[in-house]
Amino acid sequence: MKKTFVLIILLTGFISSFAQPVVEFSQSRLERLAGFVEDEISNQKIPGAVTMVVHNGKLIHHEAYGLSNVNTERAMAKDDVFYIQSMTKPIITTAFMMLYEEGHFLLTDRVSKYLPEFKNLKVVVNPEEGVESELVELQREITIRDLLTHTAGFSHGLGPTELDKQVFEAQYLQEHPNIQSRVNNLMSMPLFSQPGKQWYYSASPDVISVLIEFFSGKSTADFLRERIFEPLEMNQTGYNLPGVDPRRRAAMHQVVDGKLVPGEYQTNLEGNKIWSGVNGLFSTASDYAAFCQMIINGGTLNDHTLLSPKTVELMLGDHALGLFPSPGEHFGLGFAVVNDVAKTAKPGTIGLAYWSGAYNTHFFLDPKENIIAIFFTQTDPYTSFYHQKLRQLVYQALIY
Repeated sequence: MKKTFVLIILLTGFISSFAQPVVEFSQSRLERLAGFVEDEISNQKIPGAVTMVVHNGKLIHHEAYGLSNVNTERAMAKDDVFYIQSMTKPIITTAFMMLYEEGHFLLTDRVSKYLPEFKNLKVVVNPEEGVESELVELQREITIRDLLTHTAGFSHGLGPTELDKQVFEAQYLQEHPNIQSRVNNLMSMPLFSQPGKQWYYSASPDVISVLIEFFSGKSTADFLRERIFEPLEMNQTGYNLPGVDPRRRAAMHQVVDGKLVPGEYQTNLEGNKIWSGVNGLFSTASDYAAFCQMIINGGTLNDHTLLSPKTVELMLGDHALGLFPSPGEHFGLGFAVVNDVAKTAKPGTIGLAYWSGAYNTHFFLDPKENIIAIFFTQTDPYTSFYHQKLRQLVYQALIY
């Protein structure tokens, strides 16, 4: 009987260890990520980059490569500051969902309940004709969830149609004193499509910023600083970073006549006044990793709870209701989320969430494997290639 009991204990331990393998990263395999980045620098594709991988809350890879500015020949540093553009969107969505938890609104609320001007919007019949197109009435009003999922019918101004070009000029090529002014311009233009009918990448997060100010009574900049950046110790993230040496800002680069050079326009670390939900934030790899870890942890980090785990779960569900066009993915609130790994044609895990920025800042977070991966560079134009390579070269280093 005693021998049988011992055998059962041994078998139980064996089965348990087989069912729950130890997952870790191979440092030698992670060197393939470094090799890829160095090749991109050698081939004049990027000036430099910062990469980071966090596993189970522990930093296992953090490297800086190349130059932050090819003209000054300053070496890239691990704590350099990047203009993260659309990686602002997950942060602004998180801020908004903190107000949701306070009971200020429902996702199904009509936006006109809080911004009455939304009742008067029209929709173009032909976006190719721009604002000169015939206009039709809304089939239904825009909801808050429409804003959060890019299904409200707004444009981002990045597409090829005449309406996209007109939106881009109105939003980004005109001087605006504040975010309300920019949103007023957006609402003065017709919608690209009927609400809830199409996923179209849009400037809707700017409206979210206006709503943050409406519900909180604070500027979006102050709300983010007080409620997210300070609790998460994201001390080098914001719309303005006046205490940061300007030389630490990684310069945006473009290829001109076959040569990689700093772009003519560089966003300054001070003097910005548009608290945008679309873009606008600066950050570092370490700061953004802290934000990602909070999401993986179910809304808590550094003994600060920003969101309930159930709210994080809600944010990662399919809120675009099947309209997101990327195979194997759906769009939640602030993040694209993998729901079928094979259809994505990239390694990953169901539940992996990600987004990126126009100057090629990329990240993903994997709640199941507890992985955060970051690739930051500063080049224009944008490409999803670096997101694909980040997934490929991080997951191949994961071993059991």
